[in-house]
Amino acid sequence: MFNKSKIIIGFFIGLTLLVNTACSNASLIEKSTASTNVKLTSDEKKIYVGFLLDTLKDERWYKDKALFEEHIVSLGGNVKTLAANGLDDVQIKQAELLIDEGADVLVVVPHDAEVSATIVKLAHKAGIKVISYDRLIRNAELDYYISFDNEKVGEIQATEVLNQVTKGSFAYIGGAESDNNAILFRQGAMNVLQPFIDKGEINLVYDQYTKEWEPKIAEKNMLEALKKGKNQIDAVIAANDGTAGGVIQSLSTIGLAGKIPVSGQDAELAGIHRIIEGTQTMTVYKPIPVLAAEAAEMAIKVGKGEQIDTNNKVNNGQIDVPSVLLEPVAVTKDNIVDTVIKDGYLTEEEVYK
Repeated sequence: MFNKSKIIIGFFIGLTLLVNTACSNASLIEKSTASTNVKLTSDEKKIYVGFLLDTLKDERWYKDKALFEEHIVSLGGNVKTLAANGLDDVQIKQAELLIDEGADVLVVVPHDAEVSATIVKLAHKAGIKVISYDRLIRNAELDYYISFDNEKVGEIQATEVLNQVTKGSFAYIGGAESDNNAILFRQGAMNVLQPFIDKGEINLVYDQYTKEWEPKIAEKNMLEALKKGKNQIDAVIAANDGTAGGVIQSLSTIGLAGKIPVSGQDAELAGIHRIIEGTQTMTVYKPIPVLAAEAAEMAIKVGKGEQIDTNNKVNNGQIDVPSVLLEPVAVTKDNIVDTVIKDGYLTEEEVYK
């Protein structure tokens, strides 16, 4: 038989715990919405840099993380890196956490260019400046932007493909439309391709962005392109090495892998291996060691309130953001040693094992 007195006591204990938990959560929420301005570092005199990454799913971001953190420490600063795994709400919460911990500056690789404007607003409310790293945060009073000339990246991709074939049916497999870089890559590629399209020498049979940069989605998109082109595709501009991998997987199903040019970007090890094998034509190397070093120096200076020298301005839909734009480099089978290996980005053993 049930003991009614025990049930009643249990009910009131549960109710008390629920009320206490609710009160505790409310206090946490209240704390997270107001900057405590308490710097949670071992040395409050050091500049505290918050580094917010979109994801660590892709190989290249591990390199950015390691190099950026190494440079911040070498410059006498402290750094905490948080990755949101492609979730906007998580990235915003992570920004709030770093703000509450007293970060002097936020360096952000945004997941969504538009949504990340919220991070800038939150930081500015707490008197903290924001640097957009490699990807541009749009429609916000962004303080600085450091990246590569991403329109030029697309131009390099299209140019290298045109070095292989200048006529026929082309497909464009882009990146995530939520990433402003993907838009710039496409714009750069079209700068090169459009004159050939206008003359009727190139037929762009497929032109599609790839959600979340997912290789599996790129593979699916390429299958659609092949279906639309009746398996008669002469070249593919793929926005990065991940999408190139998906494209090449689709091409292999009909025996076209290695028979038509496919571009890439990021100089990922898998992409370099495909270039050596002959299934991928090229990749674009954006020297990450240079980007990480420049961004770290900028972050420390911004944290100290020092003057920042920039070489460009990029409009983000709201303002012309003071920017530092670095030069991307085309990598083919002929210059792997003189680019990614020479820079120490990849080792000779990794590349040629």
